Amino acid sequence: MSFVSHNEFNRCVERYDGNHRARHFSCWNQFLCMAFGQLTHRESLSDTVLCLNSNSGKLYHMGIGRLVTKTTLSRANENRDWRADFALSLIDEARRLYGSDSQLEIELKQNVFAIDATVIDLCLNVYSWAKFRKSKAAVKLHVQLDPKNSIPCFIHITTGKVHDVNVLDLIDFEADGFYIMDRGYKDFARLYNITLSRAFFVTRALRNLDFRRVYSSPVDKRTGLRCDQVVRLAGFYAAKRYPEYLRRIKFYDAEQDRTLVFLTNNFDLAPLEIAQLYKHRWQIELFFKWIKQDLKIKSFWGYSPNAVKTQIWIAVAVYVIVAIVKKKLDLPQSMYEILQILSTNIFDKMPITLCFSHPIYKFLKNMTVTN
Repeated sequence: MSFVSHNEFNRCVERYDGNHRARHFSCWNQFLCMAFGQLTHRESLSDTVLCLNSNSGKLYHMGIGRLVTKTTLSRANENRDWRADFALSLIDEARRLYGSDSQLEIELKQNVFAIDATVIDLCLNVYSWAKFRKSKAAVKLHVQLDPKNSIPCFIHITTGKVHDVNVLDLIDFEADGFYIMDRGYKDFARLYNITLSRAFFVTRALRNLDFRRVYSSPVDKRTGLRCDQVVRLAGFYAAKRYPEYLRRIKFYDAEQDRTLVFLTNNFDLAPLEIAQLYKHRWQIELFFKWIKQDLKIKSFWGYSPNAVKTQIWIAVAVYVIVAIVKKKLDLPQSMYEILQILSTNIFDKMPITLCFSHPIYKFLKNMTVTN
């Protein structure tokens, strides 16, 4: 937690008067307790409080102070403002740290963003405010991710009924930025807003797309490309909502034995680069898989919308803190390995770098690879 700015946290709390009438259990105490639960894979608030209080002699040095009760922590999650200014400040810091790094196969000066959403199932009897289907409740996590470094740039939490495409109305599109989306975001009026913002999009075309070919460029079919066309939408309403030309690229993926058709408003990149760019949309799927498997956002420790959003945003903050620690300490371990090592050494008094350089971890890693 020394990698976290306590002053920045306090500024965010003061913005929403988060510590109003808090005598002993401040927002910082609440954040530390919930972050502890995330880092150590606790199953519930009772589990979190029990493990914290079993190490009561170390709570003062952790910054938590006195013993914590489940009622106090639960009440804080239910009532204190969930708004995530602090998590957003951590995201800004992480993006600055990872600014020069890139996992992309192609070199681009512009920023690239992947947009997608994931559904988190809930029990309808308990979370009636989040009704999704007839016998099911859910919340939906809408994310804009930077695939160059796997850091989320924008997160919006809604009930499961909200369609993915609605989030495009909330995003401030960056000029010259690339936005990669799947077919669920095919709304030509909203895609045209991206064009008007002087940004670029890459998405999948539907099979029944009604279009008129204007021009075809030659392609090397040995690379998997099948066509590179300039098209205009032919449907009455579609053409009205998107009146300009689009680029249609067909690509055959030999590994998966499938044909993909892309639509984009960028006419400068090579067609193969467009296909490679869409391939990096998979980074956001890996992000969803990571936070669902390694952090606690599939089972919630509170029942109100405020408690659910608080837990999700603290999970995101923990993810970003781990990313910051990895970068600042230049750790060779993956995010998963760092989280597992922290979870078993969280109360040990030792330099944090020693946790990740101890010979036993190298031995265990080598043994795992051998097996």
